[in-house]
Amino acid sequence: MNLLRKELRELEEKGLRRYLRFLEGQQKEKVIIDGKEVLNLCSNNYLGLANDERIKSAAKEAIDKYGIGSGASRLVAGSMSLHKRLEEKIAAFKEKEAALLFNSGYTANLSAIPALCGKDDIIFSDKLNHASIVDGILLSRAEFKRYPHKDMDRLEDMLRVTDGFRRKMIITDTIFSMDGDIAPLPKIVELAERYNAWIYIDEAHATGVLGKGGKGAIEHFGIEADKIQVQMGTLSKAVGSFGAFICGSKALIEYLINKARGFIYTTSLPPAICAASIASLEIIENEPSLRQKVWENIVFLRDGLNRLGFDTLESETPIIPVLTKEPNITMEFSKKLLEDGIFVQGIRPPTVPERKGRLRVTVMATHKKQDLERALDSFEKVGKESGII
Repeated sequence: MNLLRKELRELEEKGLRRYLRFLEGQQKEKVIIDGKEVLNLCSNNYLGLANDERIKSAAKEAIDKYGIGSGASRLVAGSMSLHKRLEEKIAAFKEKEAALLFNSGYTANLSAIPALCGKDDIIFSDKLNHASIVDGILLSRAEFKRYPHKDMDRLEDMLRVTDGFRRKMIITDTIFSMDGDIAPLPKIVELAERYNAWIYIDEAHATGVLGKGGKGAIEHFGIEADKIQVQMGTLSKAVGSFGAFICGSKALIEYLINKARGFIYTTSLPPAICAASIASLEIIENEPSLRQKVWENIVFLRDGLNRLGFDTLESETPIIPVLTKEPNITMEFSKKLLEDGIFVQGIRPPTVPERKGRLRVTVMATHKKQDLERALDSFEKVGKESGII
């Protein structure tokens, strides 16, 4: 225990120790922290659906009909009719043959990647891919090549000189969770076809946000769905529920049912979560105004931050990084904003590279213009006090 305490002290001294902060009440555009109402600018509840009355009603009805827990893993007694309905709904929404539920995005990547790739394969991964992708690749024991962020020339160089592997797979986030930019998916498709590689995309932050119908990066770029062999997505962000999925061909899904350890050896999602997710996907399909509103808010806040002189990198989505560089500056900025009624979490290494500390601002469809104007006023005040602008 003394060793653990020593390491915790070292993290504290470097400004890298993490703490939990608890919200009281619902996950909304305004939340209660320590008894005080503050503007929430760090939630992934992009469309505000986590509190939609129709979704809550669907969950309540499912509890009355199916109970609370699913009681078993999917291959024992934990496959309920709602799991099947949700998987069919996801497959239709994503325009794929089939889908399979997982308990989180992290679990999905940690399970599917090692199931699909092994020591005879090679994986090419964007340098800024999510930690769950990196961990899944490491578990797979495949040859692991990381290309510089969105550098398609370097990716092609790697693909060109790669021979002797059973399978080549390119894995990328479609929206990068810390930078808020979008992967160059059309070029990745072009390279994959040229060099006979599979594509595995992580749509955690794109599902419900990108594309005319919220179907993600494939719809956003107008790419044929069958060009992408594996799609992962989550139900916990824009969908406002919980859990994750892999979708693709029927053969892919049948294979994962038999090989993905994180699917086989865990209790399945609660039925209420499945019912909530089905209701949410129906809203996403039928109410484009929510998506339109979040994009209006994205442009308003990002452009406002840029005008004030903040560096938001190449963000083009609801995730807007405000670069602060050093850990102590980052956390002090976050603290002062909270004192001023604005809740934004600071992000430090190792989550982001050294000297790339930032405030990870996220926008919701339910934010009002006056909320965002107030946030800009606070950012300007604290930014000047901190010497960031």
